[in-house]
Amino acid sequence: MYDRFLVVLLLALFVYGIPGTHFESSPLFLNCLRSRNIATHAQIQDTYDFVIAGGGTAGLTLASRLSEDSNTTVLVLEAGDSGDSVASSIDIPGNAYYQSLLNSPYDWAYPVVKQTQANNRGLVWPRGKILGGSSAINGMYYVRPSQIEVDAWANLMSSDDSSATSKWGWNSFLAAMKKGEAFGAPSSAVQKAANIEFDQASHGSSGPVHASYPGYMFPIVGDWAPTFSALGVPASPDAYGGQVWGSFIATSSINPSNWTRSYSRSAYLDPLPARSNLQVLPQAMVTRILFSNTSASGNLTATGVEYASSATAPKQTVKARKEVILAAGTVGSPQILMLSGVGPQDVLQVVNVPLLSELPGVGQHLTDHLSTQLVFKTSSQTAGSMHSSGSFTSVPGGSAAFLSFVNSATAYVNLTTLLGSNASSFQSSVASAVDSSAATLVASTDSTVVAGYKAIYNASQQFLNSPLGHIEVLLSLTGDQSVAIQVALQRPFSQGRVWINSASAFDLPSIDPWYLSHSADVTLLREGLKLARTLANTAPLSSQLTGEITPGSSVNTDDDWNAWLANTVGTEFHPIGTCAMLPLSQGGVVDTNLKVYGLANVRVIDASVFPLQFAAHLEAPVYGLAEQASDLIRAFYNAAPPSPSTTSSSTGSSSTDTSSMGTSRQGSGAMQTRQPHLAALACTLAFALGLALPFA
Repeated sequence: MYDRFLVVLLLALFVYGIPGTHFESSPLFLNCLRSRNIATHAQIQDTYDFVIAGGGTAGLTLASRLSEDSNTTVLVLEAGDSGDSVASSIDIPGNAYYQSLLNSPYDWAYPVVKQTQANNRGLVWPRGKILGGSSAINGMYYVRPSQIEVDAWANLMSSDDSSATSKWGWNSFLAAMKKGEAFGAPSSAVQKAANIEFDQASHGSSGPVHASYPGYMFPIVGDWAPTFSALGVPASPDAYGGQVWGSFIATSSINPSNWTRSYSRSAYLDPLPARSNLQVLPQAMVTRILFSNTSASGNLTATGVEYASSATAPKQTVKARKEVILAAGTVGSPQILMLSGVGPQDVLQVVNVPLLSELPGVGQHLTDHLSTQLVFKTSSQTAGSMHSSGSFTSVPGGSAAFLSFVNSATAYVNLTTLLGSNASSFQSSVASAVDSSAATLVASTDSTVVAGYKAIYNASQQFLNSPLGHIEVLLSLTGDQSVAIQVALQRPFSQGRVWINSASAFDLPSIDPWYLSHSADVTLLREGLKLARTLANTAPLSSQLTGEITPGSSVNTDDDWNAWLANTVGTEFHPIGTCAMLPLSQGGVVDTNLKVYGLANVRVIDASVFPLQFAAHLEAPVYGLAEQASDLIRAFYNAAPPSPSTTSSSTGSSSTDTSSMGTSRQGSGAMQTRQPHLAALACTLAFALGLALPFA
């Protein structure tokens, strides 16, 4: 065996040294190199410049960008697992349906309190509990918001901060979203089959996250845009340039070089060389932020965080020289703040958490996209039927191309399309109801939170007069001989909250989105469902469908629809707002620099800071948020611009830059220098051993 091993090792080393041989694309070699910046508990140092709570969509983006400055040390603490043992469920796009990680140990599966207006049902919110967060388990829709929405978000802060537009207006935010993107055009066959339109100028070309189209397409997708056009909803020639309405085929976060999911780990972490200044620790739940005395400005100063691997494990602490950054998501970030004594006084009193900084807006202003679907029989092949029969292996491009297929036919429908001549009176009635809604539909009695509800409400009702979509319509082909048309409310007037019911981070917080508490939400969803039925009965899509399965012909009147949707609606997985970027006088939690009010050096950087819902999916805007935030932070500390980015990669997860292995950390002791390429050499040895073993 040993002679063979030496021969294979020499051959492997020789091949590795030949440019263009793609030795590094071996799965064994890749799996070894993926772990370069992932640490164990024993390797964690006493102090880092930045400690990031959450290794999800935003957290890994921030860690990668901040650690581009070799003089800055970064630690990421992720409550979930690395995900290595379920790599195939993550990496293969189609396995989002066929080997889903929902309701698994890699899903937080947050319980939602029973919803009074949704037939008193208790629902569940899936969120990724894994390196990569929800970007590792989601449906990969890569859809940006519209310029109108982004500018409205910035305008909410402009009265408090004149820099709001330059930081968060459309031009800045578009640049940040493009910075993170590597667009891949569809093949000519896929483009023709699906009637895909795009403008490459609206996309980024060299970012870490791949946004592309599947390698295989179903003919029924090509009927999507013509059917909407028959209903007066035009196809969008460019859904990524700031006008996200009409019908289109969305890009998906898929790496077209190997048909794998492109998510925050594969994009921002795995391709990195071993950075001596970056460590990522899975299975490390941040339990609270630690504070010292107040700063000269009167704000509390964070000195670090406390964390643990489980409820019964001993708690550890790590210090932060500069900042603590919360990137734990719309549920996790407000939970950590409240556990740390920052939040609404009444909530903290109930669970005996000492109040350190009263901030009534923490956990408030929660909104979510609300979704349900109609299901139809079809005589056509669907992804679900081909997968269940096993016939997908014979498609052009083979099983890899087929398994890259994910649902992507999308449309955003405006108020006039939904309500016709009744649109104007509906908008007027919603606008006039702001005070009565604030009086009855806000859980908090704090005047600033009520003011924030009104500010969000007024901005949202003004969108009713715009071309923006208020209902999203999606085509789903994952059923077996069935087709679903999903309908999702994009801008609810119902707002809820998140709050802690225990002083332990390991007890899940309570979540109440107050679904359907505002009558406008019911109306918009109902009319969206009616439109979906009309769509299914309109050519050319109607030629592919042979009958309605759900809800069926018994549901016809408005009352029928209202009752049916109350029994079927659930989350579309896009909660926001619980650490809203709003003025402090409106129940805001963070300012335009994403700093928490009353805290000197704590930021929140995730979907919880968005005060307004977008008619979009959250993945692309969260990447943009994190990209922009990293630039703001580096500018604040005058960090030197990075050298050509080692984060960007044309092949995403298959990138293996081993040119700078840096140093390793050993407990709380001194850093020890590694020899260059030591990690690559170790992985090469593992690769050679893996080749030699079968011949032993």
